[in-house]
Amino acid sequence: MPKFDIAIAGEINLDLILYGLPEVMPTERELLAREFSITLGGSSAILAHNLAALGTKVGFITKVGADSFGTLALERLRESGVDLSSVVTGTKSGVTVILPHPSNRHILTYPGTISELNFEEIDLRYLTIARHFHLSSLYLQKELLPFVPNLFRLMKSSGLTTSLDTNDDPDDRWLGGLDKLLPHVDILFPNEREALRMAQADDLETALSRLSKIVKTLVVKRGAQGAIAIRGDERLTAAAADVRVIDPVGAGDSFDAGFLHEFLRGADLASCLAFGNLCGAFCATASGGTEAFRDQQAMQEFFEKNKAVTP
Repeated sequence: MPKFDIAIAGEINLDLILYGLPEVMPTERELLAREFSITLGGSSAILAHNLAALGTKVGFITKVGADSFGTLALERLRESGVDLSSVVTGTKSGVTVILPHPSNRHILTYPGTISELNFEEIDLRYLTIARHFHLSSLYLQKELLPFVPNLFRLMKSSGLTTSLDTNDDPDDRWLGGLDKLLPHVDILFPNEREALRMAQADDLETALSRLSKIVKTLVVKRGAQGAIAIRGDERLTAAAADVRVIDPVGAGDSFDAGFLHEFLRGADLASCLAFGNLCGAFCATASGGTEAFRDQQAMQEFFEKNKAVTP
């Protein structure tokens, strides 16, 4: 029997979040934030943490610096129950500074070890003792990027199902062998902008049509507008849960966690989509991408209040 429900390869860092700064920030001025938090960051790490909090057995391969930032980030994952036995150590951990504003945000990242994980450092045997393989932040994986299509091909040939959340491409080029990669992806998790860029489309319907012909299941996250899932001839939409948003950081990764948690339990597409939306909404009720999921009692109360299928 597989050791893990899911194995995840990707990045880890700390998010330093400063709230209340102006959207237009003049230079040579001392600008004061009204609030500050340090949380676990990196889409892959947030997904791993929140999946484990939901009760999914998670193995995680990443590269992290031998420094205090790396130690704290790994400790947050370890607390949630994520297996870290194949983590690789590098030089200096990456860090992201996030400046949320009412309608958008600034995201400033020093990559460090975020972009240093390479194919030779990945324990393929470790990955293949899982039932499912996932990769996030495709375009931040600079060293791994040329080998990702082959990695997914190997996972499929080993009998795993697969999923991918590319996140944004900082260069906004959207290359990286997508034509070779996507045919090996069972579930693709873009947001609306990412879907448009990947499909080279000017409107969402065109993007949905193009991408759903390549991957088995396409799931497009639309924030407050909910989400759309397409699998073959089946097309479903689900409305976003109505919550008071404290912080949207990590909501998309938390959506992925909810969807994959239900998928790995054998749930139908509608249940996966609904629980994904609910987990994304729950994430937004606290600061940072994992803080809400660190409170098990609050999580269960939220799901029960919203009549969700609880883990």
